[in-house]
Amino acid sequence: MIAGMQQVNVGIVGLGNVGSGTLTLLAENAAQIALKLGFPLRVTAVCSRSVEAKKLPEGLGPVHRTTDWREIVSHPEVDIVAELVGGTSVAAEIINGAIEHKKSVVTANKELMASCGSEIWDRAIRAGINLAMEASVAGGIPIHAVLREGISGDRVVALYGILNGTSNYILTEMEKRGAPLDEVLAEAHRLGYAEADPSADIDGFDARSKLAILAALAFGEKITPSDIFVEGIRRISPMDFQYAHKLGHTIRLICAARQTSDGLILSVRPALIGLETIIAGVQGAYNAVWVKGRYGQDTFYYGRGAGPLPTGVAVVSDLMRVAREIRYGHPERVSPFAHERLGEYKPRSVTSEKCAYYLRFRVDDRPGIIAALAGILAEQHISLEAVLQLPSETKSSLPFVITVEPTCEHTIREAVQKMSHLDFLREPPLALPMEPPL
Repeated sequence: MIAGMQQVNVGIVGLGNVGSGTLTLLAENAAQIALKLGFPLRVTAVCSRSVEAKKLPEGLGPVHRTTDWREIVSHPEVDIVAELVGGTSVAAEIINGAIEHKKSVVTANKELMASCGSEIWDRAIRAGINLAMEASVAGGIPIHAVLREGISGDRVVALYGILNGTSNYILTEMEKRGAPLDEVLAEAHRLGYAEADPSADIDGFDARSKLAILAALAFGEKITPSDIFVEGIRRISPMDFQYAHKLGHTIRLICAARQTSDGLILSVRPALIGLETIIAGVQGAYNAVWVKGRYGQDTFYYGRGAGPLPTGVAVVSDLMRVAREIRYGHPERVSPFAHERLGEYKPRSVTSEKCAYYLRFRVDDRPGIIAALAGILAEQHISLEAVLQLPSETKSSLPFVITVEPTCEHTIREAVQKMSHLDFLREPPLALPMEPPL
């Protein structure tokens, strides 16, 4: 032990991927952590339903094992509780139990922090303890620290992100290989990128929770995740990438937040992104966040979005920050949400957004198709930009694309609704925004 300074003890609840990665770092990097802190950070207790079967890293020393999280939050030698189980039911009980026992909390729980993180923070403040959540968004990217402290002097006006590594892996593999979504998803399962039930990832709900947290940090508003427009990637096909490339674009699942004079516009949806933009180059299971400040202008953050060790780095960094506070005192604590109090969210519907759109159709080939579609667009006062049709062997499910000049989302939706009733369509049109250059 480093002379003159008592160690800080950690109890870890949850020994899945993130918990295991966190333990590995705390064991293998213990000497470096102690040098940085001026005192050791020691794991005192761990909890998991299968804790006896878990092989803990060598070098941790004697560790109390339990299957009951209540033993962790009430343990007299635990100073910080790391909640790494995920979900919103048991995890909430663990965090509430830790606060009741006046233990500081480190969590990687995006879903819980997105839905009630600010209320949990208020309880933590009243209890005189800390709450840290860096690992809840974008695993290996310290984006919370950036928004909370690194660029806190700026005023954020817009934020774009790729926040779900599973979806980004699927989209970029479809793009590279021309493989259909189902085939790439099966591969993502085998590689451990996708859960047994992948709907949270490919339907956009995981990314929505992360966007809610980042938007609260960036704009100082209490975000309700269910207010965020969300659309997943199930309808994207390799053919869409072929057309997107012809237009000088690619397709990514984009989390977008933009402050307007009428309120925040938030969305999670697949969009066409210009190939010349930095975010278009984000490949595989990586995450990225682009932030536009009123004064500092553009900054960009890139790294692993998930994985035991990158996410473990975020957890351990939070543990170190909280441990420093415990040992050295905290006259003025920085909220994990970057603002002393979050204002009430004033949502503005994504339907008021105005941009160019990509419309992809599958039709039974017959005369008059373009005229019928163009007629509906004209009725809605939407101007065509281009019509594209790549060579196709089939006439019974012929794909082609129409791009339109910037128009409001609600107008596009009305046009698509009218088009859906046309008898030559094999499926409803796919409408994707074409985002402006970042």
